[in-house]
Amino acid sequence: MTSISGEFSVGMTARDAEGASPAVGRMLLDKQYRGALEARGAGQMLATHGSVAGSAAYVALETVTGTLQGLEGSFALVHHGQMDRGHPTLIITVVPDSGTGALAGIAGRMNIRVEGHQHFYDFEFTLPTP
Repeated sequence: MTSISGEFSVGMTARDAEGASPAVGRMLLDKQYRGALEARGAGQMLATHGSVAGSAAYVALETVTGTLQGLEGSFALVHHGQMDRGHPTLIITVVPDSGTGALAGIAGRMNIRVEGHQHFYDFEFTLPTP
């Protein structure tokens, strides 16, 4: 397992949730990863909130395209985030068999940290040995 960390910026654009309840919000994601992962992330997120303050959830699918430690390709991430009365849980994993190019066969898990107004990623991954 290889572990890397770096910064990323994220832009979100609100969109109407097609045919969904007004309580479901949809956002387009546009991320820029920096560090050992030099890539662009593009995806969509759905979010909703509970009836108690501090309770909410989101799911997202994201395609990451660029270089990972100099290896060029892409892979998909699936996000599952939940806030239970202010207590967060976040799981972000690489979609199995989504890797392309030199990233074919990638597997792993990502964590997101926010410090002040800056976003950071911690990414643990494996790649098949050639």
